[in-house]
This record gives sequence, structure tokens and C-alpha cells, in this order.
Amino acid sequence: MPDQPARKPINFTIVPDEQQGEPRTYANFCSVAHTPFDFTLTFCEVMPLSERDVREAEQEHVIRAPVRTRVVVPVQFVPNLIAALQEQMRAFSETYSNVGWSKGPVH
Repeated sequence: MPDQPARKPINFTIVPDEQQGEPRTYANFCSVAHTPFDFTLTFCEVMPLSERDVREAEQEHVIRAPVRTRVVVPVQFVPNLIAALQEQMRAFSETYSNVGWSKGPVH
């Protein structure tokens, strides 16, 4: 078999191809689970609780929230996702440090 020439690495940037009017999904809660092969991020929207909801939650120790989307990513993807989130959080903190947002829970 003849020797094949070595391939040169190609540098490129992936840019989302956003469609005009593409809907956004809002979520203010994320549950994370994993298997040996992938991570599942389940995004939910938790609405403010009524007095009735609070009483039920106190009894059942459960608050039900509608799933807005579920994203499954391979394990190899997770370190880059964490690094990207940390970088965005750093940039956000530098930009909005005077706004006074809290690192505590949303609810």
C-alpha cells in the first residue's frame, strides 16, 4: 500500500445557524443525570408556588415542574461545556459586578 500523505489540521469555528424567529426556551431549573456514556440535562420551568402548592410540597416533599427540554450530551463533551460556562460566568461577573445579583438559589 502506498504511503498516504499526512493530513494537515484544519482550524475552524462552529457558528450557530440561527433561523429568523426561532423560538427560545426559558428554564430556571436544571436536573443533571448520567450514564457511563452520556449526561442528560433536563431543563424545567419552576413557577412561583401558591399557598396550596406549598402545603402539598410540605406533605409530599415534591414540586412538579414542566420539562421544557432535555439535552443528552456525550461524556467527552462535558468538560468543554463546563469550561465554556465558567468562562461566560467570569465575563458576566466582570461586566455586571455592580448590579448586585446573588449567587444564591433563584427561588
